[in-house]
Amino acid sequence: MRPLLLHLDHFGSFREPVIVDFSDTDYFALVGPTGAGKSTIIDAVCFALYGTVPRWGREGAVAHALAPSVAAGKVAMVFDSDGRRYGVVRAMVRDAKGAVRTKEARLDELDPAAPLEQAFEAVVKPLAEGEGVTPEAQRVTGLEYRFFTQCVVLPQGRFAEFLHAAPRERQDLLVQLLDADVYELIRQRAAREEESARQEASFARDQLAKLSGASEEAERELAERMEALRRLSDAIGADLDLLRVREGDIRRAEQERAAVAERQAVLARLAMPEAVPTLASARRAAAEAVETLAREVATLEADEHEAFEALTALGDRGAPRAELAALDARERLAADAARTRAEAEAAVAGLADLAAAAETAEQAAGAAEERRERLRDAHAAAHLVHRLAVGEPCPVCHHPVGELPLHRSPADMRTADRALAQAREQAQRARAAHAKAETSASLLARQAEGLESRLAALPAPGDRAELEARLAEIAKADAVAGEARAAVRAARGRLQRARDHADQVERQTAAAWQTLESARDRLLVSGVRFGRDDALSPGGRSGREDPLNPGGRSGPDDPPDPGEEIQGDAPPTLVRDDLHRAWSELLAWRDRAAETARAALAAREQQLAEARDRLAADRRRLAERLAEHGVVPPRDASPDQLGAAVAGALARAESDLDRLREERKRAADLEQRVAMKEHEAKVAHELALRLRANAFERWLCAEALAVLVATASETLRELSDGQYELALADRTGDIEVIDHAEAGLRRSARTLSGGETFQAALALALALSGAVAKSLDSIFLDEGFGTLDPATLDTVATTLERLAAGQDRMIGLVTHVPALAERVPVRFEVSRDGKGSHVRKAGVA
Repeated sequence: MRPLLLHLDHFGSFREPVIVDFSDTDYFALVGPTGAGKSTIIDAVCFALYGTVPRWGREGAVAHALAPSVAAGKVAMVFDSDGRRYGVVRAMVRDAKGAVRTKEARLDELDPAAPLEQAFEAVVKPLAEGEGVTPEAQRVTGLEYRFFTQCVVLPQGRFAEFLHAAPRERQDLLVQLLDADVYELIRQRAAREEESARQEASFARDQLAKLSGASEEAERELAERMEALRRLSDAIGADLDLLRVREGDIRRAEQERAAVAERQAVLARLAMPEAVPTLASARRAAAEAVETLAREVATLEADEHEAFEALTALGDRGAPRAELAALDARERLAADAARTRAEAEAAVAGLADLAAAAETAEQAAGAAEERRERLRDAHAAAHLVHRLAVGEPCPVCHHPVGELPLHRSPADMRTADRALAQAREQAQRARAAHAKAETSASLLARQAEGLESRLAALPAPGDRAELEARLAEIAKADAVAGEARAAVRAARGRLQRARDHADQVERQTAAAWQTLESARDRLLVSGVRFGRDDALSPGGRSGREDPLNPGGRSGPDDPPDPGEEIQGDAPPTLVRDDLHRAWSELLAWRDRAAETARAALAAREQQLAEARDRLAADRRRLAERLAEHGVVPPRDASPDQLGAAVAGALARAESDLDRLREERKRAADLEQRVAMKEHEAKVAHELALRLRANAFERWLCAEALAVLVATASETLRELSDGQYELALADRTGDIEVIDHAEAGLRRSARTLSGGETFQAALALALALSGAVAKSLDSIFLDEGFGTLDPATLDTVATTLERLAAGQDRMIGLVTHVPALAERVPVRFEVSRDGKGSHVRKAGVA
């Protein structure tokens, strides 16, 4: 991971937007006074990737990202990792309760060809948002947060964590840096492959066990059965043709029986309608009722005509009604005029009282105003008396004052003002009431004059009694005419119903004749269908064609035609003068014909039973032959079904033979697959066995740690002027220090002083960055170099310069030591004032 551009907006001590450009920098120092915000820049790099900072004390904490007075902030960084460019943004906000939370977090892959200042606009694809940003950042950088702070960002107070870490923790870090966990993945993959191969081999064995019947003997037996069925299929045709002939005989017998049964059913359905015996008397009664009602209607129509002529002679009732309405309107107008005139006179009479009341109110208002003026003068005099002096001229009369007057305290002026206001208000109301009464009296007088003028203009009124008598006479004549009309309508209704009833009786009679004729026609038609072409000729006979010998005639031994058996005499001819007698004659003929039909039906039943017995015997013999070959057709199967059963058995035998041959071929393939999968499982098991229990991983990390300690030992020997070296403990695996000033004494690294610990930790960090983790693109050292003596400081600076010059790696320092800062080619000068922290990029002078 190599940062290129860092943007801080209200993050930590940076209260204003700040951009730190690392794109053209390989070796730089962050310089400035204590508390200026140098470490905050390194914190921002770590916060952008992982959402937290080591020196905040708790992983995942974000409360220190914002100053107490800041409500929102943001950190954004553009960085390269493993040949690709990425952009990460985290925005914080303080909620209503004062707690700081992450409002937005996202990680995107960016276009490396885009200008750096426009990098966030050149998104190739989004990678993660929200809580998914930290895991994705770990994947992109290849380091978890805890290892990132041990080999990339080395914060204050935690510089020596790798030096003092337990062997298990150091191994975890080396596994990530060396990608050694790939061997564990290989072992796991081998174990899965072994399990998968064993399962497939077991499955193949199970499938092979299911094919145990696929033998050469079974194949030979199926082939012999197929040949036998093929010979049966070739020889069964004649037997099936005989069955078809038997079935044809049965169908013809069934048709003859059905014809006889249909004739019998036609005869059985013939029945006289219930209304036939009474239809004649009903026709006579209906005709008489129609004639009587017609005479009644004629009489009532004459009465109606006479009543309407009397009503017409009295004239229209509209004129007397109009005269009565005019008389009513005149009386209403006279009453309105009298009432309005009385109201006007009453209003004029009340004007004098209202005028007197208004005058009294005006006088009371004048008196109240006069009292108020006198009281105001009294107040003015009482006020003026305090300004008089004996011998001085009076401000009113200009005469010298001989003696000061004595005035009592006057009454309250506000009381007089309220009294005056009330008097004026009462006078105003009295004037308004008088004016309103005058207006109302004038309006009522004009209304009364208008009503009286309209009344005088009306024509002279008529006689009310005469008009009402005339209207009563017209109403009586109208009622008589209405009653006559209603009587005619009722009589006409009864006449129409009588005629409808008569028509209904006629229709019933016609329907009964039609039913009779239809029944006789059906009997005639059914006779023709039974083979009678002379059904209309009593006693006739017809020839019958032999159904088994088309075109021929039946011989003397053939069974009789059903029509010939039951035809007897033809249905009687209808005589239309008496419906009941005609029906009775036809029913008597029906009874004779039904007896003949029953005898013919019994004969056809016997013929059909004999034909079915012959078919059953032939089918039974054929079924026994089929059973010998293992063919079991459906019960009562037709010839086509029997043939299909043989063909189906032959097809199944062929299919079974093909399937058996396929199963034998599949069994051979399964045997080969079992052998192959068992071999694959054995190979995978051997590989997993070689890599089991992390043995290879421990060996690889141990070798890497040995190289790391050896490389760091050389750097420490140079930094300590040959006094110290590093070594690994034989049993525990801890990092120990060899002190040559004490005759090569080996002791724990925890016994070193602060400056000595810094030298040893720096040597390990540089070795970790250069010798082991060559894929790390940057390292940031946030540690106080002030504990070093000048000679050691020079050695440290030279070592860092060599490391920066010899590899394509970014190295950043946070230091307060001017001698070290001056040797760094690029410095970021960090300062702080009342507006927060600021940063400026500068080079060596």
